[in-house]
Amino acid sequence: MMKTRAKYNLGQVVRHRKHPFRGVVFDVDPRFNNSEEWYESIPEEARPQKDQPFYHLLAENEESYYIAYVSEGNLVADYSGEPVDHPDVPDLFGPFQDGQYPLQFQLN
Repeated sequence: MMKTRAKYNLGQVVRHRKHPFRGVVFDVDPRFNNSEEWYESIPEEARPQKDQPFYHLLAENEESYYIAYVSEGNLVADYSGEPVDHPDVPDLFGPFQDGQYPLQFQLN
């Protein structure tokens, strides 16, 4: 039985190791849980292993806002102290404080 523990928390601001975007974690899958089509669209030499946590992010770059699905190995914590401006952040989180966002809703 595989036991996986997520490194990043809901509301935490992270950035991608290789690509110029950052985002707020709003959900975590303990292992890959997306389509095979999505997975196969990643160049083989860059495909992450499936047996690690994958994070759903409210992401932003200099040009747009979007939802990203990123493996734990491709993320690093963002210590810039800057908020994420994604327009959906207020729907899920409270005001940015101490480098992260508090949840605005109850989890089951």
